[in-house]
Amino acid sequence: MDRVTLQNYRCFREKQSARLAPLTFLVGENSTGKTSFLALLRALWQVAFQDRIPDFRQPPYDLGSFEDVVHYRGRQNGRRDSFEAGFEYALSRKADDRIDYSTSFEDRAGYPFPSVRTISQEEVWLEIKDIKDGENLVRFGDGQVVYEPVSEFFPDIADHGRLFPLEIALGDVRIETKQEADRVECTNQSRKEISIDKLWKGFSRFSHHTLGSLEYAFQKPSRTPFASAPIRSRPKRTYDPSRPTPDPEGEYIPDYFASMSRSAPEQWERLKSDLEAFGRDSGLFDEIAVLSFGKTAGSPFQVQIRKFGKRLKGPKRNLIDVGYGVSQALPILTELLREDSPRMFLLQQPEVHLHPRAQAALGSLFCNLAASGKQIVVETHSDYMLDRVYMDIRDQKTPLKAEDVSILYFERDELDVNIHSIRVDKDGNVHDAPPDYRRFFMEEMRRSIGL
Repeated sequence: MDRVTLQNYRCFREKQSARLAPLTFLVGENSTGKTSFLALLRALWQVAFQDRIPDFRQPPYDLGSFEDVVHYRGRQNGRRDSFEAGFEYALSRKADDRIDYSTSFEDRAGYPFPSVRTISQEEVWLEIKDIKDGENLVRFGDGQVVYEPVSEFFPDIADHGRLFPLEIALGDVRIETKQEADRVECTNQSRKEISIDKLWKGFSRFSHHTLGSLEYAFQKPSRTPFASAPIRSRPKRTYDPSRPTPDPEGEYIPDYFASMSRSAPEQWERLKSDLEAFGRDSGLFDEIAVLSFGKTAGSPFQVQIRKFGKRLKGPKRNLIDVGYGVSQALPILTELLREDSPRMFLLQQPEVHLHPRAQAALGSLFCNLAASGKQIVVETHSDYMLDRVYMDIRDQKTPLKAEDVSILYFERDELDVNIHSIRVDKDGNVHDAPPDYRRFFMEEMRRSIGL
């Protein structure tokens, strides 16, 4: 995702857009919609790439019912009937090889339902409107001409196994041009008279795939982005093995370690090495290990951590005995570093319980992972993390470029919130920041030096 648009969603009333980059930070005061923004990113991904009705109550987010999600300013202003959101997506590095995807959500039995979906590329567009269960109205056009089926509805188009079967859709269509309001009937015999070259060129990549699913069209993985909770699981002294099922709090991480160490030792060693490299850089730990109390998969186990001294390695200690920061960081680190990780990460306050040195190290890790092809969106209150990113770019400590970083500043305006897209230059300086950005920190600094 490159740029997200939204309107009438939660605390965002006016239509606005926010620039996403390989590495994006969400900053601002508490209760300014940053978590709601993360939830929307996941919802858009589920609609566009997985053809799913998104769940706005799926952990770690619980935004409630449609009435809780749509913008509401009080009795006098009323509640909106729908909200809109969308994003841009680059199919390649070519300037004209971009897709715009948007959807309108309305109330269906109390939950937000994506009732209208639109895909466009340059002037070519396709709109699918869900009239009711199993009935879709499909319209498409090329900038000059609008095509739609003669029949009022196009029932169960998904069952055809095509996004829109061109031979079927153009067999009996109604045409409406921008110049003429009159509609012209077109049958199979005359369909060749329709200029469909541009339409076909724009949508040929979609023509063989399921309605609404852009997974194959984009040739990108459809796995849902990993979304972390702001507070992760508490460590235990001893674990009883269970099935390692991913969760936002990282409850499954110890089981994942134990399972990998037994069934995939080479993969475990690679992950272990990456975790330890970060542990040394951040000062959190030097070594991590799994101690099993038996030889079977069902044997209880412990997770152990070792912090080296200057001359001695020292003893291994139980995870529960080494401070809360390690157990809070491990779930985030593991999700980022595991070999089968998703392409996109939505992280809430990964710096929780971490010393400033470790917060800064996270900034460097995010830079390197974003440069490798992952997209990371981080909600944070850590200046140490942001400053490390600025310095790594300035000092060329990372392959990530300045244009690959975006800072989104969420600013409260009465009952609404505005999102400001702030860019970073090659010297680590920020640009396009509004007057209130970092005002609190500047005032605190002046006070501290007696100005």
